[in-house]
Amino acid sequence: MCGIVGYIGNKDSKEILLKGLEKLEYRGYDSAGIAVMSNEGVQVFKEKGRIADLRKIVDTSVIANAGIGHTRWATHGAPSTRNAHPHRSGTSRFTLVHNGVIENYSELQRDYLQGVELQSDTDTEVIVQMIDLFANEGLSTLEAFCKTLTLLKGSYALALLDEEDNETIYVAKNKSPLLVGLGDMFNVVASDAMAMLQVTDQFVELMDKEIVIVKKDEVTIQNLKGETISRSPYKAELDASDIEKGTYPHYMLKEIDEQPLVMRKIIQKYQDKNGGLSIDSEIVEAITAADRVYIIAAGTSYHAGLVGKQMIEKLAGIPVEVHISSEFGYNMPILSEKPLFVFISQSGETADSRAVLVQVKEMGYPALTITNVPGSTLSREADYTLLLHAGPEIAVASTKAYTAQLAVLAIVAEVSAKSRGREIGFDLVQELGIVANAMEALCDSKEIMEHIAREFLTVTRNAFFIGRAVDYYVCLEGALKLKEISYIQAEGFAGGELKHGTIALIEEGTPVIALATQENVNLSIRGNVKEVAARGANPCIISMKGLETDEDTFVLPVVHEQLTPLISVIPLQLLAYYAALHRDCDVDKPRNLAKSVTVE
Repeated sequence: MCGIVGYIGNKDSKEILLKGLEKLEYRGYDSAGIAVMSNEGVQVFKEKGRIADLRKIVDTSVIANAGIGHTRWATHGAPSTRNAHPHRSGTSRFTLVHNGVIENYSELQRDYLQGVELQSDTDTEVIVQMIDLFANEGLSTLEAFCKTLTLLKGSYALALLDEEDNETIYVAKNKSPLLVGLGDMFNVVASDAMAMLQVTDQFVELMDKEIVIVKKDEVTIQNLKGETISRSPYKAELDASDIEKGTYPHYMLKEIDEQPLVMRKIIQKYQDKNGGLSIDSEIVEAITAADRVYIIAAGTSYHAGLVGKQMIEKLAGIPVEVHISSEFGYNMPILSEKPLFVFISQSGETADSRAVLVQVKEMGYPALTITNVPGSTLSREADYTLLLHAGPEIAVASTKAYTAQLAVLAIVAEVSAKSRGREIGFDLVQELGIVANAMEALCDSKEIMEHIAREFLTVTRNAFFIGRAVDYYVCLEGALKLKEISYIQAEGFAGGELKHGTIALIEEGTPVIALATQENVNLSIRGNVKEVAARGANPCIISMKGLETDEDTFVLPVVHEQLTPLISVIPLQLLAYYAALHRDCDVDKPRNLAKSVTVE
């Protein structure tokens, strides 16, 4: 969601901060700002809208060797310049940026700030005003910072400037991601390594309730008790070219096209010396020991989990439950005796999933994270990690991370089956190779998909996606893609459920996109299509070769039936992309949405 950058060193900080914020644009935001420390003190520039809008108001004549910046995704207070970060204390001595949510900010305002007139509607301003209050009582900046942190309840990643100290950025985190990057006579702060790859690839991970004193030539990590902590940096394994659009008009289209490459990379990363597929033996043992797998995820990752459930149950014979993370944490069902929890998250920072992981660890149960980001919070805190190897995904609407999740889940299912002495009946390496080739063919069908999107989705206000069995799960993802970037009201339904109420919503011309890739339910879903067509719907049938009829709109190349979700989703991704394009929507940065959901 929100993004943080910071720089302190010998260079002018303005452009470094602005470029860093631009790299965080993919996370989603509604306003942005920077605060820079010059010889004249701290100057703040902030604006509602895009980084381009912020650039227009930054005074280029100001030379500042330290500064902090922020992109905001509103949680408290409407999107506005007033509520944009950075926020300043009443005396203007302290300036702060904040990611996360402070749950007890109202109580803190009541107990400590009754005489202070707040300048925004945010929870963040309460933090900076309290630091100022404690400093005015005689505490040092570090002491005031620490005291304030001990009173906060909720999540935070913070970067603080003190106008009386132009050599330091004070940093802290709890539940929200934050890194410190190391350089030669400079250091940086970032909520995502991508923001500061422009200047360094050496980063130090921060843990919850740690405080960092960042100077240009020194970084000191300590806990709230003041004890110093030593931690070695890691190298961010990211290629700067991976986060550029190149010749593509949008990141989303680039990432759709990267899916065949991702499939081949996953095969390469998980292939053993004998040509088969393998994962860490400790993970295999944990799966084998489990009597039930609980998949915890949100959004697109939840939809991937539903497909993964079918793969693991059918191939490995292990019972699987799939739960929405934001619900599971507050409404936990009765668990089996030997559960294994699997957390699926593109970013590895999903706050709802992390809240569940914390509970699971307190209960003593093993946890596996499947993520695209090594070193992310969910990866660090789980017992085991499997990486997606999809490369950076910048567009808010997930595409290649989703299919990567499916491929890794298929590998988990196959390896688990073998560990339990079960034969799956096909060579997964070979079949994933066929999937990659099929993906390439589908990515080359853009003109056809654009035509279909123009015919079915250009002017409609709603759309249905219907399928049966695993096609239903893919329909949920297809509907999500369409609604999140084109703003068409779209819903995915199990074909057989239409007649139990939903069919009342069918009107003349309502587009109904139906998937037909499963032989055992092929006739049933086609019957459902007839039902909606009889009530005026405009059906678009996407079928698998060998199951097609003359009335189908598009036919998919053949892949193994267990792996059809890997390719059937690609036409749905392209339909969403072109529908958004035709409706003049911002494809990569849809309104109100964020890439990395780091608040509950």
